[in-house]
Amino acid sequence: MKSAILVFIGGGFGSVLRYLVGKWLNSSENGIPYGTFAANILGSLLIGIILGIAAKNDSLSESQTLLLATGFCGGFTTFSTFAYENHVFLKSGDFTSFALYTIASFVIGFLAVFGGMYLVK
Repeated sequence: MKSAILVFIGGGFGSVLRYLVGKWLNSSENGIPYGTFAANILGSLLIGIILGIAAKNDSLSESQTLLLATGFCGGFTTFSTFAYENHVFLKSGDFTSFALYTIASFVIGFLAVFGGMYLVK
């Protein structure tokens, strides 16, 4: 039960922060979801750092890892919003934005996780 509460608390903070980043960076003028992109990339970097620290000499407890990686990063990043935004690009026929957003999100997201883990080595 304690584990679920830690994930709940971390996820709540992560979700609120993602909402604020989206309000700040997403633009209805150009339709490019910079807020979601930023949250997903920053969340990928953070989870790489957190899991890298956790793996390094067991310096984070299981509870801390659940709160930060599973809870906060899980709430902060969002696949469902990413998928919906891609649906909007496809529905509007904006195949270039769809391709760029999808490829950049995956490539930069993976690089951010690996970069975060590398930073703490």
